[in-house]
Amino acid sequence: MQKNKFPKDFLWGGAVAANQCEGAWLEDGKLPNVTDVLVGIIRSGNNPSIKWNEEKQIWEMNLDPEKQYLSHDGIDFYHRFKEDLTLMSEMGFKAFRTSISWARIFPRGDEEEPNEKGLQFYDQMIDTMIDLGMEPVITLSHYETPLALIAEYGGWTNRKLIGFFEKYVRTVLTRYKGKVKYWLTFNEINNAFKIPFAAAGVVSFPPTNPDEPMADVDEKMIYQACHHMFVANSLAVKACREIDPEAHMGVMCSFSHIATYPENSDPENVVGTHLFKRKHYFYTDVMCRGHYPKYILNEWESKEIAPVMEQGDEETLAKYTNDYIAFSYYRSSVYSKNVEMKSDTGGAIGLSNPYLKESSPEPWKWPIDPVGFRLVCDELYDRYELPLFPVENGIGLKEDETDGMIEDPAREKYLRMHLEEMAKAIEDGCEILGYLWWGPIDIVSAGTGEMKKRYGFIYVDRFNDGTGDLHRSKKKSFEYYKRIIETNGEEI
Repeated sequence: MQKNKFPKDFLWGGAVAANQCEGAWLEDGKLPNVTDVLVGIIRSGNNPSIKWNEEKQIWEMNLDPEKQYLSHDGIDFYHRFKEDLTLMSEMGFKAFRTSISWARIFPRGDEEEPNEKGLQFYDQMIDTMIDLGMEPVITLSHYETPLALIAEYGGWTNRKLIGFFEKYVRTVLTRYKGKVKYWLTFNEINNAFKIPFAAAGVVSFPPTNPDEPMADVDEKMIYQACHHMFVANSLAVKACREIDPEAHMGVMCSFSHIATYPENSDPENVVGTHLFKRKHYFYTDVMCRGHYPKYILNEWESKEIAPVMEQGDEETLAKYTNDYIAFSYYRSSVYSKNVEMKSDTGGAIGLSNPYLKESSPEPWKWPIDPVGFRLVCDELYDRYELPLFPVENGIGLKEDETDGMIEDPAREKYLRMHLEEMAKAIEDGCEILGYLWWGPIDIVSAGTGEMKKRYGFIYVDRFNDGTGDLHRSKKKSFEYYKRIIETNGEEI
């Protein structure tokens, strides 16, 4: 028995995203969003299934009939959410994170009035969470910008999207006032350069090459999109304080990147690691400190890539900073001056770390580093002194029910090791609101658009070819996480 003292009101639970679980992609008035034209964010290589209509001067959806867009049906959470949330409640969840699909509320994104059927769905979902004793943790945009805003406006490089987003935010904040205490604006906004179409809603508009939607996208365009998203984030904070002062508006970043180690004590590797990590701190430096840091201003000046700002933008950023920092953590990486750093949905990819002895199974082979989790918590809290909320952490495994109940000791071990390190971060002085396991029920992978990479304590019978009857069943780890929650982490 491991005694770890977590706060009395600690928010144990799990997290999913609408585009990975809901399905019903064109039901009850919903129209496509950015992920509906991607076969996995990374697997699609930033090339969405769209084509340029020269006559109309817009992008149009152009799905490939040879590809499986598994997210269109997801795991049918749209129709099965009560069953699924009941299973989460059986595990004892205190909180559950999901996203509101922006395109269910404003299907095109630019309508004057919201789609009532979309709001009614989230009425039921949020009320069910509350009835089952779970705090809803709601992401406003989890790679879910309505496709029409990109196809007809050029996405977040167009300042008009600030107003469209603010209207959407005010609509749902008003609708769920007193019900949702924890909001997040943009999921993993610091992936803007890695996956600009999904994370920052950026596309060539109009394109110089109609066959390449991302051909003209450059640093200046992405920084412009980021600036507009930063202003929109601040206006969401402002709206939250005006509409529901008891609620909290957080920022969400992929912060596996912060657990990046230099290959050795070579000063060039140490400084290179620092500069690499700073590229990801940039987002929270703006959204939590309220201004652009000097190192970014210098980069903009030297490269002549500064975004266009309007009068009042900097004042808005300064006045309305986020209330807490939510983040994902999956693995660490090693920086070397001799190796190009790459990324996928799990974080950065550099050299292999000889001090880490375990990794997730083939084909993913993500290194397992729970100490990196503690490091991320400590660095974030030391830098910003804001409450932290790890809202994504987990391990993907290949599993099936061939031999009955799935036994998943690797998942239990991964969970135990990371919770032990999080407990140490709390002892270090970090204020941590809760812990949300990524994908407590099997969902469609964001990065690769497949089902075979399973994170859940709950199995879903669906496969990469789209087959399966979607039945749910408990894995052995279901009872393990339930016991952890029952004892508030005292029995890990």
